[in-house]
Amino acid sequence: MTLLALHGVSKSFGALKVTDGITLAVTEGETLGILGPNGAGKTTLFNLISGDARVDAGRVEYAGRDVTRLRPHQRCRAGIGRSYQVPQPFGHMSVFENLVTAACFGGQQAEREAWETAHEVLGQTGLTPHANKPAGGLTLLDRKRLELARALATKPRLLLLDEIAGGLTEPEAAVLVAELKRIKARGVTMIWIEHVVHALLSLADRLFVINFGQQLAEGTPRAVMNDPEVRRVYMGIEA
Repeated sequence: MTLLALHGVSKSFGALKVTDGITLAVTEGETLGILGPNGAGKTTLFNLISGDARVDAGRVEYAGRDVTRLRPHQRCRAGIGRSYQVPQPFGHMSVFENLVTAACFGGQQAEREAWETAHEVLGQTGLTPHANKPAGGLTLLDRKRLELARALATKPRLLLLDEIAGGLTEPEAAVLVAELKRIKARGVTMIWIEHVVHALLSLADRLFVINFGQQLAEGTPRAVMNDPEVRRVYMGIEA
């Protein structure tokens, strides 16, 4: 079943067309990796899916419903959760309070359910020892974990991950990938933008590559990574 479908989605900022007629379908349970050079339009594409930006042309469908004009909180409550490239916790609040807030307002959960969800997600993401710490004082790895945990607390059906492994050491990235594999095993559909390619390849079922806002390639990870144009544009390798 197709969970997310983009139909000719375009977005411009002034004279700059950041996404240009992107058409894409994501199957329920799939992990789709998004690749592209800096400035290719990847995060803008996420913003169009999550509702953080409005499309200029085209249509966004989620679970068979046209959500093109829905606002971000409406899409979140419908089941689209996301992380941001730069973690954005409520720094003055504890880790636990951040998760309860996400569950209540992003997931529309009642207080008791939100507390239960927060406890569950703390365990899933390895954040239980930090539950009562102010979110603003966490290490980068734990801020990344919290960013993921806040998205999970909304109980998403579709999870958007924006460079969640960026800035992590190899062992830290391995911990994060292990958690994402457990999330995948629970049936959560994921779209993951990532420059840490080996981390992405360990999880992705399919890759979608964009350049200057347009589709460059799409297919299995092996086929895409061996594509001469992808190697030239993304990795700077002449075929």
